[in-house]
Amino acid sequence: DGLHITTLELTLFFRFFRPLIEGGYIYVAQPPLHKVEIGKKKYYFLNDQEKEAFVRKAKMEGKVPVENRFKGLGEMNPEQLRETTMGPENRVLKQVHIEDAEEAEKIFEMLMGNEVPPRRRFIQTHAKKATLDI
Repeated sequence: DGLHITTLELTLFFRFFRPLIEGGYIYVAQPPLHKVEIGKKKYYFLNDQEKEAFVRKAKMEGKVPVENRFKGLGEMNPEQLRETTMGPENRVLKQVHIEDAEEAEKIFEMLMGNEVPPRRRFIQTHAKKATLDI
């Protein structure tokens, strides 16, 4: 999925192109999870809370919102991708920065390294905190 691909890309940049991260050149695009249409107007939201608050308010005002949830970029047509994620006027970008390089190295090694037992322990310890998108 998209987050896994992002993790792979961040691992690549961290391991082989760290000066690009340290220089502030690496950003991760934040595509919306939700689209709500009211009439011909479209609204996009990055999380459930924003969307739910908007829908609740719209319904209180007597409007009829039509909700859509994106499962990933693959569900967007090129126009939607341009409008929400790539176009400078609407996109949301998160700059990647390293606060603690030593700790980041440990985390990348645990999550993406060759040793399976540390990754298994991490997954078993944190599995209940995971949000499944099914």
